[in-house]
Amino acid sequence: MSQVHALSDDQVGQELRKMTAFIKQEALEKAREIEIKANEEFSIEKSKLVRQETDAIDAAHAKRLKQAAMSQQIARSTVANKTRLKVLAARQQLLDDIFAAASKRLVEGTKDAAKYRGILKNLLLEGLYALEEKEVQVRARKADYDVLNEAIKEAEGEYKSNTGKETKVTIDKENPLPEESSGGLVIVGGQGKIEINNTFEERLQLLQSSGLPAVRETLFGKNPNRKFYD
Repeated sequence: MSQVHALSDDQVGQELRKMTAFIKQEALEKAREIEIKANEEFSIEKSKLVRQETDAIDAAHAKRLKQAAMSQQIARSTVANKTRLKVLAARQQLLDDIFAAASKRLVEGTKDAAKYRGILKNLLLEGLYALEEKEVQVRARKADYDVLNEAIKEAEGEYKSNTGKETKVTIDKENPLPEESSGGLVIVGGQGKIEINNTFEERLQLLQSSGLPAVRETLFGKNPNRKFYD
């Protein structure tokens, strides 16, 4: 049987110091591991937070840029529309002024009797060719009756010469055109059911309607947005 020897105080002290040193070393290494892991987790969390904040800032900046661009686009569109409307209004006013001036000058077409007689004859012939009737009536201003009688004779002769048919034109004195009318005449056929308005005012309105595109193009040039033409 082996004999167990008791440790001396020095030996016990040495063993305690070894154990203490080992425990301390283990504790230091464990603390180091914890510190390293904590630092790694902190770095990861920090990077994550920085990335999130950066993304949030970028998103907010992009949103502000988009809003600014939209606001700028809306402002440009508003200014462009207002400018376009002003241009259109100015152009329309110019056209209105042109036709208003033309309307005031219509009466000048009656001052030269010979020229006016030729105009009445042509206006009457236009109605005769359209109606092709043996008898028609014309309405005119009372002040035009004398020159109109001459125009009727010329129109009847030219109509017969061109068509080989005769027609009788009489003045409807019971329904004269207003004296404030600028001139011209109204041809009545179909036993009073058909009227062809060839007054100066009506012809100007027709010109304003049919000739307006040509007038616009002459004044303002071709419309680049127009795709179809009649």
